[in-house]
Amino acid sequence: MLVDDDKFLLDMYSVKFSQAGFAVHPCFSTSEALGTLRTGVKPAAVLFDITMPGEDGFALLETIHKEKLADGAKLIALTNQGSEADKKKAEEIGVDKYVIKATMIPSEVVNMVNEALGRPAAK
Repeated sequence: MLVDDDKFLLDMYSVKFSQAGFAVHPCFSTSEALGTLRTGVKPAAVLFDITMPGEDGFALLETIHKEKLADGAKLIALTNQGSEADKKKAEEIGVDKYVIKATMIPSEVVNMVNEALGRPAAK
């Protein structure tokens, strides 16, 4: 599952993950992501932005944990928020990885997710 309010990035990452063999559930907001998860979708990983209009990525994480919506999924912040306070808060809430968007190209993000899931790297 990909959650980002930037349509360009959401589309780009959706294509990259689809090409790598992932079933992708792109969501434009926290509320859309929660609605999708509540239908029974069980993603292997949830990549989410921290800063989004309305409920942010932290609210998404808190609700995922509270409602047990993505048990076993790798929870990965994919954001441009690099402050130590944001990283600490994400760690406290239970994020598995915290990635600054500007530090990795999309194919590296796909490979990082594959590695986190114990899958071979994309070619």
